Amino acid sequence: MAEVDKNGHVVRLVEKPKDPPSDLALVGVYLFDKTINKAVRSIKPSARGELEITDAIQWLVDNKLSVRHKVLQGWWIDTGKKDPLLECNRLVLDAMTHRIDGTVDGASQIQGRVTIEKGAKISNSRIRGPVVIGPDAIVEDSYIGPYTSLGKNCRVLKSEMEHSVVLDGSSIVGVSKLTDSLIGRDVEVARSVQQPRALRLMLGDDSKVELE
Repeated sequence: MAEVDKNGHVVRLVEKPKDPPSDLALVGVYLFDKTINKAVRSIKPSARGELEITDAIQWLVDNKLSVRHKVLQGWWIDTGKKDPLLECNRLVLDAMTHRIDGTVDGASQIQGRVTIEKGAKISNSRIRGPVVIGPDAIVEDSYIGPYTSLGKNCRVLKSEMEHSVVLDGSSIVGVSKLTDSLIGRDVEVARSVQQPRALRLMLGDDSKVELE
């Protein structure tokens, strides 16, 4: 939270206060001159062992240097977790326009507002917008439903998905239905064809998987 004076200068920053000094949350967008380098060199690591940007800004304030703020108009979402990030994706896609720069074959159906970037190829698939399909992505024999964003070089084969974000270079293969999901970069999600069928997972720290 930021506390400001009547002239618009920031006078104090407080991380997650129990008693907020104002209704101004820090949205994480900063513009600095070279003075910030001195500030960073002057502060000590926080309790979690990191140099905090808020401590550096507070150092500027304490040393009588000008720190000003600007109120962001419109919506703002803290995207530190999956569901808020998916909500952010939904808001962005609601504002997108229809544009097809990639290749869509005659066996595919495009419904609603869909952006297909250059180099992307859609084959024997149904795309129901709002959807964004990134450059050089491949979608074959699949259904891509509303509020889905596919990054660059993604592959979706024989799968169904909606309300999800898939980052660059990831593959979704043979998945019957993927929804409300956030997939990182260079991830492979595939259905096993071997018997006995089982779930085989390799998950990083703080991962969350829901199985039905």
